[in-house]
Amino acid sequence: MLTLFHAPGTCSLASLITLNELELDHDVHLVNTMAGGTRTPEFLAINPKGRVPALKTERGILTETVAILLYLAQIAPQAGLAPLSDPFALGDLQAFNSYLASTVHVAHAHRPRGSRWADEESSLEDMKRRVPGNMTECFNLIETGMFRGPWVMGDTYTIADPYLYTICTWLAGDGVDIANFPRVHDHFKRMNERPAVKKALSLTA
Repeated sequence: MLTLFHAPGTCSLASLITLNELELDHDVHLVNTMAGGTRTPEFLAINPKGRVPALKTERGILTETVAILLYLAQIAPQAGLAPLSDPFALGDLQAFNSYLASTVHVAHAHRPRGSRWADEESSLEDMKRRVPGNMTECFNLIETGMFRGPWVMGDTYTIADPYLYTICTWLAGDGVDIANFPRVHDHFKRMNERPAVKKALSLTA
């Protein structure tokens, strides 16, 4: 049995959607990050990084969205959510997800998590002011140079799709209008209609 440690509004939504897409037997342990749920001794024993997602498997705990998504695709290869037999195509997919993790997520985090990088209030406010522009720059690149359509990697739905969708849910709070990116916006609307997404969002309500 898999157990996902998930917090509403965070990147762990991508892993939850993927679990639902694959119809894998799993439990979900909700973590209240606003109440310090990722800093408790109990959670830190699960993930010393103090962050979600964390996925409990029969072999141990996996952390980091990019790693969890690929693991899920690998344990259910029949679903075809990653091109596991094509090294270049798989690397291409991982490059997209790595960009989301290392650049786009970090650009967003400067608004709600600025204290990771600075202490002075003026510095925190300056970081917040930069977020709309930085996120817009990231999504301009995704829209014009990375997104293939109709799904992220082309004709086939992959583990990149729930990850992109998850980060798109943060855009409004970051002061960015998703309608400025028509292809990404169309993807977002189609993702909202998927049963796996609706099920995941119902858990976070």
